[in-house]
Amino acid sequence: MKETEQKTVSRATLGRIPVYLQYLRSCAAENPTVSAASIARALGLGDVQVRKDLASVSGAGKPKIGYETAELIKRLESFLCLSRPNRAVIAGAGKLGRALLDYDGFNDYGLEIAAAFDIDPEKFGATGSGKRVYPMDRLCEFCRQQQIRIGIITVPQQAAQQVCDAMLEGGVTAIWDFAPGMVTVPEGVSLQRENLALSLAHLSMLISNN
Repeated sequence: MKETEQKTVSRATLGRIPVYLQYLRSCAAENPTVSAASIARALGLGDVQVRKDLASVSGAGKPKIGYETAELIKRLESFLCLSRPNRAVIAGAGKLGRALLDYDGFNDYGLEIAAAFDIDPEKFGATGSGKRVYPMDRLCEFCRQQQIRIGIITVPQQAAQQVCDAMLEGGVTAIWDFAPGMVTVPEGVSLQRENLALSLAHLSMLISNN
């Protein structure tokens, strides 16, 4: 399946595809073929769900054989467009921003964090991973010059819309927003909001109800 032929799948399925890919990469050397049932058992998921997910992005496996592991990995990587890495920047180099900046696991899924930006001069310069934190007033120019397409917002709520606007002015077309409250983007710009407190509260509720 070519990247230009990428199918439309549900958000839930899309969220599971990287999990399947991580598992397949870990077992590819020992398992030249793999079944949806074996993936489901390994990941603690439903057999039917895994079959539907894989069928939606890669077609059905062969009867009694399943999938050739290497080929399935290639198809999932193609679906996730991993052959075309996307570059991102972070606005806000606090604890969360620095953790995201220095995390190297994004590279496995086609995302490169190019740099971070902040208003605090004490945070400027290279981090432990060798990536740099720049002054916030360079954000728009950097995005434009480096052809950045993804912006990650980890600033306080009162600054979120301002840095979002600077990213958009620099050519960013997708926003991953960790700031409290809400930012607004024009039509055609993708926006993914993350509310860590809400997610934790949801987990707490699930524990309380068990």
